Amino acid sequence: MASKTKHEWREATLALTLKRAAERQERFETSSGLEIEPVYTPEDLTDFDYARDLSYPGEYPFTRGVQANMYRGRVWTIRQYAGFGTAEETNQRYRYLLEQGQTGLSIAFDLPTQIGYDSDHPYARGEVGKVGVAIDSLRDMEILFQHIPLDKVSTSMTINATAPILLAMYMALGRKQGVEPAELNGTLQNDILKEYIARGTHIFPPHPSMRLTTDIFAYCAEQVPRWNTISISGYHIREAGSTAAQEIGFTLANGIAYVQAAIDAGLSVDTFAPRLSFFFNSHLNFFEEVAKFRAARRLWARIMRDKFGAKDPRSWMLRFHTQTAGCSLTAPQPHNNIVRTALE
Repeated sequence: MASKTKHEWREATLALTLKRAAERQERFETSSGLEIEPVYTPEDLTDFDYARDLSYPGEYPFTRGVQANMYRGRVWTIRQYAGFGTAEETNQRYRYLLEQGQTGLSIAFDLPTQIGYDSDHPYARGEVGKVGVAIDSLRDMEILFQHIPLDKVSTSMTINATAPILLAMYMALGRKQGVEPAELNGTLQNDILKEYIARGTHIFPPHPSMRLTTDIFAYCAEQVPRWNTISISGYHIREAGSTAAQEIGFTLANGIAYVQAAIDAGLSVDTFAPRLSFFFNSHLNFFEEVAKFRAARRLWARIMRDKFGAKDPRSWMLRFHTQTAGCSLTAPQPHNNIVRTALE
């Protein structure tokens, strides 16, 4: 029996069903407002080319992932975003998390640390240690990582305007522990452009801020080669109200700006691009989020190869981490939040 076209199915099978019982609503759509069809078939992929648009895992354009064996070999690094109060209190929390099986650390800094104020500054009053840990000095950093060897752990630091200072402290601490910069493994957020768009913890105007960002690219390429020099962030843009499509649109636009700024500063694209990383939101609409991640990988691969002429396949790879959506949660119903974050 010959298979029906999608139109024939609508006119025959679906139409009969709808005569008996109408659908619950006239239009079904994702949280981004994209209409969801009742069924999808190969007819919806009329301009689809397997090699061009999908290909195999670990191969250009990396739609299905940057690792050939996906997560059969290497799973996500599990790290809870954490930090509060003093360095001593947060150190106790980190050691507890590592004892429970966490495989990396993710530092939350308080607002004074994020915008360059010491804890005793009048502007810091009421904010010290509230949304993260207060780090004012190298001594604070030493206490934060007491009994945590830096050559045994990967550390993500959510810091932007003051990223060069916190990275310098981390490297100095490494040397105190006998760990050379080349052995350090971790990530700086260092994404100042999204601060202007979605958060606001910027200090300097855009041009000098971009100079600091690209200086970190250059320094780490030579001295800290295992360090992810930036985490180009769509998460905050999504939390500020964007759709899934807008999230990757704004994020990749920021990524293009960083790459161009680094090239304009005299860096060769393949010296810094392999250590660029990204940070996305993971929302409730499962299939839309999967599509978003796949589209972002494919777009970035094409941008890096075709627009910027990168030759190293590592420069084409969009490596990212994700966190569940804060804006999807509700304070009065914490048990619902457990279910939502499990889905996300």
